[in-house]
Amino acid sequence: MSEQPPLVLVVEDEPDLADLYAAWLGDEYRVRTAYGGHEALDQLDEAEDEVAAILLDRRMPGLSGDEVLTAVRDRGINCRVAMVTAVEPDFDILEMGFDDYLVKPVTSDTLRDTVEGLLRRGEYDTEVQELFSLTSKKAMLESEKSASDLADNEEYQELTDRIAELRERADESRDAVATGDEDYEKLFQDFDTDA
Repeated sequence: MSEQPPLVLVVEDEPDLADLYAAWLGDEYRVRTAYGGHEALDQLDEAEDEVAAILLDRRMPGLSGDEVLTAVRDRGINCRVAMVTAVEPDFDILEMGFDDYLVKPVTSDTLRDTVEGLLRRGEYDTEVQELFSLTSKKAMLESEKSASDLADNEEYQELTDRIAELRERADESRDAVATGDEDYEKLFQDFDTDA
């Protein structure tokens, strides 16, 4: 008997959009939808150990995506989370525990690639997952903020320093491990192009 595909939870307060995302992902993954924050937490109560990735709208009435994300992390739910939102990122994202951040509108290819990346990240150790998350935040801020805003922000400088530290550790690990694993090599190639 074959293993079931990973379960993706789509959390979006616009039902048509949530259903569209589910349709885009339904050929490759099991998908559940939640049309609000409270419903998302209910879904997680039912399938916490099964959920591999969450696509989470940030601005929802009742219980915001930020609050859902905090609850997910506080509960220790071991899944990857991408914010899929119309909220332009600001420096507040540095303190948030998501793995990726997409600004709407998104295409089906972008959404599928994001889920694939989230699931791949889940296979790596904690430091590599942190490196992916921080690199995503850095790229998002660099696309939205001016160079002077970035240079003047202490949290951004701390983020840059932490990324450099994690990259150095990853490089040391890569050098210490002689492997022909293409996924492992691709991981480091991705970071080299982001630098």
